[in-house]
Amino acid sequence: MSSLNFWKVTAGVVAILGLLTTLVEAQSAGLPAPISADVLGNKTLTRRGEAVMRFFGLKVYDIRLWTSDRPHRDDEFFALELVYDLGLKGADIARRSAEEMRKIGYTDEAKLKRWTEIMTKVFPDVKQGDTLVGVSVPGKEARFYSREKFIAAVPDPEFAKAFFGIWLSEKTSEPRLRERLLGGK
Repeated sequence: MSSLNFWKVTAGVVAILGLLTTLVEAQSAGLPAPISADVLGNKTLTRRGEAVMRFFGLKVYDIRLWTSDRPHRDDEFFALELVYDLGLKGADIARRSAEEMRKIGYTDEAKLKRWTEIMTKVFPDVKQGDTLVGVSVPGKEARFYSREKFIAAVPDPEFAKAFFGIWLSEKTSEPRLRERLLGGK
């Protein structure tokens, strides 16, 4: 092989390795693969904003909002990704979620009780480093995933609105977190 061909082949290999590295980095920085394959099809979601949730100064989780367009719209697919910094019981996550739904205006106690029972079945116990992702399928359902797999769907559009409203409603108990998720500072 001539030295010119050697350098062409070497440059080609370096370019391919660079492309593969970029693809791997993009995948690892993105949403879990099961979400893309299962729900989104040809839709692409990009990270819109992120924040840290703290409770009495203790970091509970990192949260990221993924949307298909800007600005965020509730009638489009979107995802909330939570990466936990603490270990929590799924039942505790469910109870806290119901409390937050109540704070943003959902006061039908029978409905909240039913939703709490559903969330208790859906939400797994988490440990530090675990990821849970909720995907809003507008007008249809909320779908939940771990980093590795689909967990469950809750086919109730009102539940989906209430659940994602915990973070995205104007009535959220965490307005600065909401602002950061929506792309503010």
